[in-house]
Amino acid sequence: MAEAKKETEVSEATGQEGQEEQAESRNLDAEAELAAVRQELDDLRDRFMRALADVENTRKRGERDRREAEQYGGSKLARDMLPIYDNLKRALEAVSKEQEQTSKALIEGVELTMRELINVFEKHGIHRISPQIGDPFDPQVHQAMFEAAVPDTKAGDIIQVMTEGFMLHDRLLRPAQVGVSSTPAAKETEAHTAG
Repeated sequence: MAEAKKETEVSEATGQEGQEEQAESRNLDAEAELAAVRQELDDLRDRFMRALADVENTRKRGERDRREAEQYGGSKLARDMLPIYDNLKRALEAVSKEQEQTSKALIEGVELTMRELINVFEKHGIHRISPQIGDPFDPQVHQAMFEAAVPDTKAGDIIQVMTEGFMLHDRLLRPAQVGVSSTPAAKETEAHTAG
């Protein structure tokens, strides 16, 4: 009976060790499963935050595109209207004193049309770029059509204005077409003549 008791104690000890190993194995499996679930949760959280950022960026881009379409959507039509302005301006500049008297009503009609066109331009954010002779050339808003040496001017001064330019809000619709002086500065001229 002592042997049977010993065998029972040994089998109980072995059984306890086996149960402890099984419990430890289950704990390791549970920890591994918990780590996998945490990793998956982190991945899902990261994907969610990226998707949220994408949605926010898309919303901002859509808002910006809507504002730009509202402000600049008519730029093609505005560009197409500029030759009408040019033609009306040329017509008014070509009127002689004699024609002013004989065709007064016609000229007033053209002037009214010109004023209305300018009012519509201003209403829609279209502004004239009207350089003056002697102003410095600005490549951002001027287009040089020719260069010529003109006495009493500095290189880069505007010497002639062919057409006015136009801006739509802060965007250039058409640069002002100008002639630019190529006359060197007085010191350069003196240096060339002295040498």
